[in-house]
Amino acid sequence: MNIGAVDHIEFYVGDAQQSAFFLCTAFGFRVCGQAGPETGQADRRSLLLRQGGIEVVLTSALTPEHPAAAYVARHGDGVANIAFEVTDAAKAFALAVERGALAVEQPRTHTKEGTEVVTASVLGFGDVAHRFVQRTGDRAEFLPGVMDIFAEDPDEGPHLLNTVDHAAICLPAGQLRPTVAFYEKVFGFTQIFEEFIEVGEQAMDSKVVQSPSGKVTFTLIEPVTDRKPGQIDGFLARHGGAGVQHLALLADDIVTAVPALESRGVRFLETPDAYYDELEERLGRPDLKIEDLRRTNVLVDQDHWGQVFQIFTQSLHVRNTFFWEVIDRHGARTFGSGNIKALYEAVAREKATA
Repeated sequence: MNIGAVDHIEFYVGDAQQSAFFLCTAFGFRVCGQAGPETGQADRRSLLLRQGGIEVVLTSALTPEHPAAAYVARHGDGVANIAFEVTDAAKAFALAVERGALAVEQPRTHTKEGTEVVTASVLGFGDVAHRFVQRTGDRAEFLPGVMDIFAEDPDEGPHLLNTVDHAAICLPAGQLRPTVAFYEKVFGFTQIFEEFIEVGEQAMDSKVVQSPSGKVTFTLIEPVTDRKPGQIDGFLARHGGAGVQHLALLADDIVTAVPALESRGVRFLETPDAYYDELEERLGRPDLKIEDLRRTNVLVDQDHWGQVFQIFTQSLHVRNTFFWEVIDRHGARTFGSGNIKALYEAVAREKATA
């Protein structure tokens, strides 16, 4: 199937203009294109946002018939499509359907002045689809004939965020193993990591699947039903089923990126001092200074390959579901699950001494 990197992420939202304003103001994205009635798309308004190698499409329904209308009514704003770069979209689509995927959009070819883009979509998990995207010619022409691309911003400034590192996906209990099997069979992904995570009286089971290219990674999580309900159960209830809990965006220098994002209005989760008091004893001396990590509330974990630094935003979603992660990898290939337990224990120690 030759899946490369994530081509783009499409959100279905109630108000594309408002969502774009927040992502541009707070995260440093730039609006680079639009589709709507003026481009022949009478049923929707879509805005293309870019930063580094990240491309995000925000789509709002203009008619009740567009699928974004039903999606937003059921889930609120959220990720509706995680698109994959492929060398042959029609072939990838046919193969995915043959292997058991549900067709969402048949192959379509979009052309303009030597640029050709072929797209087709199948259903992934829940109401989230995967669009196969085959590109020939000018990459800047995102979807020729459908989306108008604006002139490049002469004062774009430095990029704080570069690529989509991974997506974390919440699944109803009992769906973890079947979903892993689905991605292995349909898309040729491989399970690269698994962990059972206990946090107090709560527990969750997680498995990580990755494309053969190593550039598309999904962390799949399901709640454990014989334990006290936790954050995964809460997400599933408020979101209305399976969905993307958060997207992780890769930064080159997280201790520089976090204060810059905070100055623009991004609100991150705070980390108790006790977490940093025990950090060196738990992991040894990290690659980044503990004082800088404490100042920025950045977490650190490690695996056999190196260290990973990460921080999570507060959810601004009206249902308190979707949020973002900023991540900086120093060789690590996994996802900092040890931070969940360490954070829980640090909070408990602070409460005990308060």
